[in-house]
Amino acid sequence: MHSFFVSPRVLEKDKILITGPDVKHISRVLRLGEGDVIEILDGRGGAARARIEGVAKDAVTCSRLETYAPSGLPPVRVTILQGLAKGEKMEVIIQKATELGVSGIIPVGCRRSVVQLDQGKVEARLERWRRVALEAAKQCRRPDIPVVGVPVDFAAALQAVPGEALLLMPWEAENSRHLREVLSGDDKRDVFILIGPEGGFDPGEVDLAVGRGALTVSLGPRILRTETAGPACLAVIMYQWGDLG
Repeated sequence: MHSFFVSPRVLEKDKILITGPDVKHISRVLRLGEGDVIEILDGRGGAARARIEGVAKDAVTCSRLETYAPSGLPPVRVTILQGLAKGEKMEVIIQKATELGVSGIIPVGCRRSVVQLDQGKVEARLERWRRVALEAAKQCRRPDIPVVGVPVDFAAALQAVPGEALLLMPWEAENSRHLREVLSGDDKRDVFILIGPEGGFDPGEVDLAVGRGALTVSLGPRILRTETAGPACLAVIMYQWGDLG
């Protein structure tokens, strides 16, 4: 079945209304119409089968047939605290992390971040980033959409990490603790990954994170770009504790 996302409150209704860009995709691209059965997802792990009852210019009306728990939900929650990166790098990070099963991405303003978002740009960037996550979720057929949070500063990002979560900080100066050692156990807690911007972490940020319980880890002998480090670390975690491999 073809799948489409709606808000959770819409999925709860017996009559489901699909609006926005999906209307054109349903009617003109997929050429679906009355009687066709589709899958409706709420982006949070809820799903329903629904039958199309009517297709109008600006909406598709469906009747809900049944609700169920979809397959494909990541078995471990991983959130990337991503240092703000310039250009299209943030979009690449969000896209690839979504494909790999990330649960959330929080943009973080670091001391060495080249990009400094003013308040006027935050809303537009956030809307764009969330759209990237939505489209990536559709493309890879995952039933949920990762949460892309509002950009925060470094200290606020640390405060958002629950005390029981595993906080990892890939750092090029770490030589004794490797990621594989941290993941060698069977402890599948919520995982948060701190990724620095293009210039890396400031020493003061490393000290602050370690003071909050972060484990600095090495990802190997090569220094990875900011757009590579997050997805690479995520892939390793999903292989060890998740659903890759």
